[in-house]
Amino acid sequence: MRTLVIGDHFIPASAYLDQLVDLGMLPADVRTVDWRGAKGEQHAAQQVMEHQGPNAVPIPAEVVAAVSDAEALALHFAPVPAAVLDAGAALRAVVLARTGLENVDVEAATARGIAVVPVYGRNASAVAELAIGLMLSEARDIARADASVKAGGWRKDFGGPGHEVGGSAVGMVGFGHVGRELARRLRGFDVRLLVSDPYVDADILRSYDATQVDLDTVFRESDFVHVLARLTPQTERFIKAEHFALMKPTAYFVNTSRSRLVDYDALYAVLAEGRIAGAALDVFDTEPLPPDSPWRTLDNVTITTHFGGDTTTTNLRSARLVAEAIAELDRTGRIATAVNAPALGWA
Repeated sequence: MRTLVIGDHFIPASAYLDQLVDLGMLPADVRTVDWRGAKGEQHAAQQVMEHQGPNAVPIPAEVVAAVSDAEALALHFAPVPAAVLDAGAALRAVVLARTGLENVDVEAATARGIAVVPVYGRNASAVAELAIGLMLSEARDIARADASVKAGGWRKDFGGPGHEVGGSAVGMVGFGHVGRELARRLRGFDVRLLVSDPYVDADILRSYDATQVDLDTVFRESDFVHVLARLTPQTERFIKAEHFALMKPTAYFVNTSRSRLVDYDALYAVLAEGRIAGAALDVFDTEPLPPDSPWRTLDNVTITTHFGGDTTTTNLRSARLVAEAIAELDRTGRIATAVNAPALGWA
């Protein structure tokens, strides 16, 4: 299986190569190329593609030049517009080390008979662990205390005592891979778990001691609300001011998924007015936040830099899942998890 591996500053090409070789591919069948640009530039391009797709950023000339007779593409964040697909006349599959497909022109690939294959669950454990860290940091004022000490102070007044995660009600909007990993890790905290997800099976919920409720109930009854849903046209900005108005004044809002699931203007308003206790956010519409962003001024928000899935374990697992998908194509002639499998006659 002739494969072109596209490395970036998040997952290097060598990670995929090692896994492909481990699964029996000959090194001579694997070529590598690095997507050009600094890490910040690549992240910025990915932000653009999430909103506007792969044709909204410069065509990666280095990939166009290298794809030639490749049958499979292995990549993470690099753009795969129609120009890349046209340059790879022998392409059979584009396999991504992530779940989101915003950097691939799926319609163009399908029209050319090329499978587009994401990998699932690759960073679920990493995001779940960050979610717990954010809960603890915000509810116990950990980051604010640390910032005070490093600035020469010794702050102990945060507007009241901290809140414990243990024994609380935790609501999850979405219960996919991340939600289930988070539920496993929360068992030791003895929480009451509320889930709003119309697609999850009742037996799965019972296995996690979770209760299916509607979206309003999650916001009304939870002490911590986690957004863990997938971003689709149907879920864009579906969390609105009316949901924040339902929250307890002692409750916290956590988003480690996608910012465009949420009306951030409405969220900012309830935080600035102190109508909920706080929030912990790993994602924003504009990243990095501008220097004059009002989010930087809030004392009741813990902010991280969209690194929920960025761990060594995630990167190794991602490369392995990509390699396994390519090995499946080589062995069977198809990949079961291709998003366009029905259109290719694989379903």
